[in-house]
Amino acid sequence: MPLGSQKELSVCKDGDGGPCQEKGVLEKGVPAPGDKVESSQQSNGYSPVPSPSEGNDTQHSNLAATTALRTEVHQGERETWGKKVDFLLSVIGYAVDLGNVWRFPYICYQNGGGAFLIPYVIMVIFGGIPLFYMELALGQYHRNGCISIWRKICPIFKGIGYTTCIIAFYTASYYNTIMAWALYYLISSFTDRLPWTSCTNPWNTGNCTNYFLDDNVTWTIHSTSPAEEFYTRHVLQIHRSEGLQDLGGISWQLTLCIMLVFTVIYFSIWKGVKTSGKVVWVTATFPYAVLLVLLVRGATLPGAWRGVLFYLKPNWQKLLETGVWVDAASQIFFSLGPGFGVLLAFASYNKFNNNCYQDALVTSVVNCMTSFLSGFVIFTVLGYMAEMRKEDVSEVAKDAGPSLLFITYAEAIANMPASTFFAIIFFLMLITLGLDSTFAGLEGVITAVLDEFPHIWAKRREYFVLGVVVTCFFGSLATLTFGGAYVVKLLEEYATGPAVLTVALIEAVAVFWFYGVTKFCRDVKDMLGFSPGWFWRICWVAISPLFLLLILSSFLMSPPQLRLFQYDFPHWSVIVGYCIGTSSFICIPTYITYRLITTPGSLKERIIESITPETPTEIPCGDIRLNAA
Repeated sequence: MPLGSQKELSVCKDGDGGPCQEKGVLEKGVPAPGDKVESSQQSNGYSPVPSPSEGNDTQHSNLAATTALRTEVHQGERETWGKKVDFLLSVIGYAVDLGNVWRFPYICYQNGGGAFLIPYVIMVIFGGIPLFYMELALGQYHRNGCISIWRKICPIFKGIGYTTCIIAFYTASYYNTIMAWALYYLISSFTDRLPWTSCTNPWNTGNCTNYFLDDNVTWTIHSTSPAEEFYTRHVLQIHRSEGLQDLGGISWQLTLCIMLVFTVIYFSIWKGVKTSGKVVWVTATFPYAVLLVLLVRGATLPGAWRGVLFYLKPNWQKLLETGVWVDAASQIFFSLGPGFGVLLAFASYNKFNNNCYQDALVTSVVNCMTSFLSGFVIFTVLGYMAEMRKEDVSEVAKDAGPSLLFITYAEAIANMPASTFFAIIFFLMLITLGLDSTFAGLEGVITAVLDEFPHIWAKRREYFVLGVVVTCFFGSLATLTFGGAYVVKLLEEYATGPAVLTVALIEAVAVFWFYGVTKFCRDVKDMLGFSPGWFWRICWVAISPLFLLLILSSFLMSPPQLRLFQYDFPHWSVIVGYCIGTSSFICIPTYITYRLITTPGSLKERIIESITPETPTEIPCGDIRLNAA
């Protein structure tokens, strides 16, 4: 405990003229120059400023110091969420994204159906939630973004913050393009007859086969659906690209769409969490309303039961395969999203005594249940598709990733009654799912830079946000070309995956092995009034790092062989992918080297100083703050 007793802490929090206000400023482990520190004062780590009864000079200096401190606190008070629910919806909106809708259902049926839920739940409990809880607690206690927070934890690892910002830029460069595709579909949906329902459009080929309108049509391996040709030949225009070596020109339609997406993003986050916290009331809740509507509609379609059976039928033999456990770990890690700096940023705007432990549990459960629910929404429709094609569900469910949404699901919607209505709400849902995650990703960068350089950007947030959004727009241009889908696939697999896994692993090691799990648990107790138990300590020190090491090792030993629309990515694309990923990760060893070179003293002294927190963390205490070293 930073104070002598829990009772004293509670008095301080109340701010009712208790010991905090009587004694003035308390600094943990930071005695004032020239002060004599008694042994009793050293025992609890504080040097109290003398009380007013000890002399007029002392009283005058103490009053001036306290007044100055209060003025500084009130002038530079950190922004907080308008309501607790704003924070929860923002975190849920960040964690629940497009991957919950397209990746989890595919991963689930591919890895044993219902049997996959066993490794998935185990990885949630021992890997996902502990890391999620860790980042929320760190951000809320230290109240800093992902760069400057390391001054208070372990300064030598400050490069983690810069790496996180670069990863966020790469993510924004391709993730918003997917929203631009969804926006193009949304605009195209405002018509009596959806354009991907027929084979008579200018972009269609002779292989286009519409089996919904003619029962006598035979589906062959060369057949393509109207939805597939609309997506590949009209929206992406990928036939005009030769591959990564020749991406072709830029699609002006998608460019306009992504400009509109970035405009919405800018005006949602330019003023900070006060505005974005209100926007998420729509963007975080609307997808659930749509998912429920689509679930009810899908369950009433002919053949829906076939899809559900295929989704949940357990294959217990799969549990003996290592790859299934790795996929479970990867899915929960990328779904909850630790390591991206977002949770640190969001939690830093919480009140000091907010129950982040409860928030971590609630958000994780909501995220996992959403993934599970999305599986039913997707597979009831896949069962309907299989019924119409007179094929097995396994043949219909070959598409993964964006193709599952923009081809398979779009085609099923187009052939439902009231197809226009369902198409509009479905693509609106995709856009809102993406917007939440983009708000969060960019807020992580903005908070980090504003906290690190407050003298430059603190009063110019709107201009800085504009610069970030414009930079992300120009970074997206390669994904807006005719071969942009290839760039999206490459960035998705290589630019963010291995780099953010490495960041999360080093972050866990830095916090629990260098900063110390005991000290971290004491920080949590300062906030919540109770210390994390042995389960959390074991997970943080050993299980969670091993969890991350397992995923990272699997990726490095078996890098994914990329293939998209019958196009096999060349071998050199793997090298390019690793180079992009390394370009962000290189910040970590670079900063470690810089830190050791610029720190004076012997090598041992440099290392000790570099792993020792530089600045104390201010703990709110009524009208003042305590500096906890």
